[in-house]
Amino acid sequence: MDTYHANFLGLEVRYTDYAAARFAVLPVPYEATVSYRTGTRYGPKAIVDASQQVELFDEELGGEFFQCGIATLDALVPDQAGPAAMQERVYRAARSVVRDGKFLLTLGGEHGITPALVRAVAGRSRKLSVLQIDAHADLRDGYENTPFSHASAMRRVLDSVDTVVGVGIRNYSKEEHRFMRHKGIEPVTARECHESDDWLDRVLDRLGDTVYVTIDIDGFDPSVAPGTGTPEPGGLDWYQVTGLLRLVAAEKKIVAADIVEVAPIPGQVVTEFLAARLAYKLISYVQAADRSA
Repeated sequence: MDTYHANFLGLEVRYTDYAAARFAVLPVPYEATVSYRTGTRYGPKAIVDASQQVELFDEELGGEFFQCGIATLDALVPDQAGPAAMQERVYRAARSVVRDGKFLLTLGGEHGITPALVRAVAGRSRKLSVLQIDAHADLRDGYENTPFSHASAMRRVLDSVDTVVGVGIRNYSKEEHRFMRHKGIEPVTARECHESDDWLDRVLDRLGDTVYVTIDIDGFDPSVAPGTGTPEPGGLDWYQVTGLLRLVAAEKKIVAADIVEVAPIPGQVVTEFLAARLAYKLISYVQAADRSA
């Protein structure tokens, strides 16, 4: 009889030792600035639970990629003092993992956690660039009385890095439009991903050699990932996202990542299972790229 292990992928204990593991999964069940549907605080646990059903053999790559070690950390308890205090809590937790030389894979929670994560990684990775898969630009300077809103996530990321490449973007404000034009930011829109053949090359050309990946689950079309707070029609599909991640892992060096904004819908597990499989896909792509290097 198989033994159930309450960690990401349900791995045997010998593959989850933090000291030996290459990857560290950090659940952050934070939800304070969401502006439409709630539930992201339940996302990390739902993703970890769903990961128990993910096969460890990757049919695309023809192998298993968990043997490098994947440690699941305790969930980071939210700081109720407010979004600014939570930024510091996330930053300190992430910095500790990054200093230990681990690949940090964070499971949110809302997108407001990403700036602190990027800041921690940028402290050890020179000229870090950020690949953002998202429906929204998230470039407001502030929203609903806080500069640390999930709607301001990438604006705050730009406080730590110079390059953010948005993919799948399809809804943003006039303020954000003006900011992007002023800063020369050109997102690769979801429409372009569906209509153009060169969008992958454009993404690669804009990224630097070292990449942090942030995946807002609403970057996917809601037909395949409905469990999110602000679903937007016309999104990306599974093969567009995984094809992009595989290419970036092969051509660049991905050093950390997050998957955020999963808000489970009672009675179905579609979105959290997609997120769990996507997380293992990303681990597998990074490991496969290292093996071929």
